[in-house]
Amino acid sequence: MQGESSSMTSKRKLIGRLVPCRCFRGEEEIVSVLDYSHCGLQQVPKEVFNFERTLEELYLDANQIEELPKQLFNCQALRKLSIPDNDLSSLPTSIASLVNLRELDISKNGIQDFPENIKCCKCLTIIEASVNPVSKLPDGFTQLLNLTQLYLNDAFLEFLPANFGRLVKLRILELRENHLKTLPKSMHKLTQLERLDLGNNEFSELPEVLEQIQNLKELWMDNNSLQVLPGSIGKLKQLVYLDVSKNRIETVDLDISGCEGLEDLLLSSNMLQQLPDSIGLLKRLTTLKVDDNQLTILPNAIGNLSLLEEFDCSCNELESLPSTIGYLHNLRTLAVDENFLPELPREIGSCKNVTVMSLRSNKLEFLPDEIGQMQKLRVLNLSDNRLKNLPFTFTKLKELAALWLSDNQSKALIPLQTEAHPETKQRVLTNYMFPQQPRSDEDFNVFCSAP
Repeated sequence: MQGESSSMTSKRKLIGRLVPCRCFRGEEEIVSVLDYSHCGLQQVPKEVFNFERTLEELYLDANQIEELPKQLFNCQALRKLSIPDNDLSSLPTSIASLVNLRELDISKNGIQDFPENIKCCKCLTIIEASVNPVSKLPDGFTQLLNLTQLYLNDAFLEFLPANFGRLVKLRILELRENHLKTLPKSMHKLTQLERLDLGNNEFSELPEVLEQIQNLKELWMDNNSLQVLPGSIGKLKQLVYLDVSKNRIETVDLDISGCEGLEDLLLSSNMLQQLPDSIGLLKRLTTLKVDDNQLTILPNAIGNLSLLEEFDCSCNELESLPSTIGYLHNLRTLAVDENFLPELPREIGSCKNVTVMSLRSNKLEFLPDEIGQMQKLRVLNLSDNRLKNLPFTFTKLKELAALWLSDNQSKALIPLQTEAHPETKQRVLTNYMFPQQPRSDEDFNVFCSAP
């Protein structure tokens, strides 16, 4: 190191901050990584071109760069080019020179399209181009046969190229927040696709081609206009995560039971009036969300979901819970807010691993003694009900850290006093918040329909 020339030393000072990875061969400095992120740059620094033979990674994140100079594309050893959050309006055709490029991040710019000759970047495996006004992909895009991950969220896509299925190595495809209504039939060739995000698009039905993508593990179809969850979904045997919330789904087909590996099922904010009994065959389910629907009853088969940890059925029209809920021994979180429950089944006491239970805005007039068996309860919300007191067995809930009895309660826990029930003479617990004053029905309806 001592033999270095003074010019080399000053050069090191100039770019030292920008070179997190470098090595030396005698007096020659070999730079493979440059990082100019968050430097307030309006153009690509000229120093970059001094290393066009050795540069493999270039980071220009979060600057104000408006265009990429031609010289940049002489850096033919470049494997990763990261320029998100800049002011680029186009991707120059010179990109075709980067024949060794593997990762390209151009997200959060103003790029409207990809050049046709992007097809020359045959080594590309990851493209992150989200948050750009891209309205279509050129046919050449489908020649990027090594692509494994494509992120094009929050763009203006209305369709995908007909031969999109040529990208047979794709494992992750994210197209959230576009204007897609259909998928090309050629997508049945995407046998390695594991994660597909089509949330916030304009699908009115589940694309038929999906049932042929047998390896799919995660599927987002939330915020579309689906009216039915068809039986074909049951052909996705590998599916682990399914989000179809915020649609207009009125029925879930019996054959959903075919999704035997499903762990998370999100059906929130739809128009469901009932769930099929076959939902009880989804034995691996750990999360089930059916809140904000029109359910009047839950199937007894819900008790077969022995691995269920989180269950949310708030904002429905339930007048009872099935006694089989007592079989949910792994349940940790239970939310049944804003329904019409006058009572809870005694079997709820068997849900001994529940730590959070919310029963806000129901018509509960009493709670069963068995609630005292739920000794891991830490948070219990009972506000806006019609309770006159609490069962004495509440004294067994030693872990309880928050007991909500009113919407405007100032402290999480308010002391309870023992009293004799005026009719049965049994010991009960009470305080100044009892008896609860229920909201009027008009208030309830306003509360439920609030955004």
